[in-house]
Amino acid sequence: MTESEHLRVVIVGAGRMGQGIALAFLAAGRDVTLADVKETDEDRTGYQRAAERTVLDRLAERRAPVPGRAPRLTVCGRATAAAHLARADVVFEAVPEVLEIKRSVLSWVDAAAADRAVIASTTSTFLVTDLAELVGDGSRVVNAHWLNPAELMPLVEISRSERTDPGQVSRLTGLLTEIGKVPVVCGPTAGYIVPRLQVLVMNEAARMVEEGVASAADIDRAVRAGFGPRFSVLGPLEFIDWGGGDTLYYASRYLAAELGDRFRAPAVVEENMADRRRGLQDGAGFYRYAPEDVPAYRAGREREFEELLRLRESALRAGAPFPERPAAPPDHG
Repeated sequence: MTESEHLRVVIVGAGRMGQGIALAFLAAGRDVTLADVKETDEDRTGYQRAAERTVLDRLAERRAPVPGRAPRLTVCGRATAAAHLARADVVFEAVPEVLEIKRSVLSWVDAAAADRAVIASTTSTFLVTDLAELVGDGSRVVNAHWLNPAELMPLVEISRSERTDPGQVSRLTGLLTEIGKVPVVCGPTAGYIVPRLQVLVMNEAARMVEEGVASAADIDRAVRAGFGPRFSVLGPLEFIDWGGGDTLYYASRYLAAELGDRFRAPAVVEENMADRRRGLQDGAGFYRYAPEDVPAYRAGREREFEELLRLRESALRAGAPFPERPAAPPDHG
């Protein structure tokens, strides 16, 4: 049994995100406590009972039976949550994105939780550096950004500050890996990794509709049939190396001249070009490639493409039709 399997988990906040995180742990066969912090009395309120019922119903719908003891969900109010926090190893804060609410709840969690406990805020708005100032010991504070729906999406983005104890990060990533999630670690920056990328893509897609480049349906089909599958096999930096950094370099120069500075390549792309670090063709780019390993690497990735596209083909053919676009375009003037 690994260390992560012994860790006690408390989720503070019983809304949609808190329920989704609880479901992720239960689906992995792990006990979890879900604390509704809006109430102060000892009695389980109707809201708490409803939250418990919702999570258990969703668990029954999504999770195949696992042999052995069924995982236990404990739902409690604020008055009884302190006892659970005192025994917790990992606390996920999942209250609304309002700074004063975060301040109040994190201060309370910091006082109630054991000194060893990791405090992981699920915020998508506030930087970990700011939240660390709201507790006495900022070394145990991280952001753990779960993508919705939390019970289904594998990725959890962990943002750490310079004050964060590396051991706490390791403990959290180990726990998340243990329940089948894919944790990645980034610095204290607005937008983490995925939101920062997806905002650019979504805005550019909306801009193409606005400019009359293509219909919303055709842009979405292009992403579902091409852009999306490709980047689910090769990450964007790996794809630069695969196709060649020189391709991106020249494409960026052309598009920046035609469409604006938002397409200008960052300095690292130009530096890689100047240093002949163009990816597979040079044996180095954002990654290093031993020449003897390249054929097997290419073949492996191509097999992943083939398998993915076989699965996607039937889904695309059977997919629901796109909804009609609004009859009148939005007024931008």
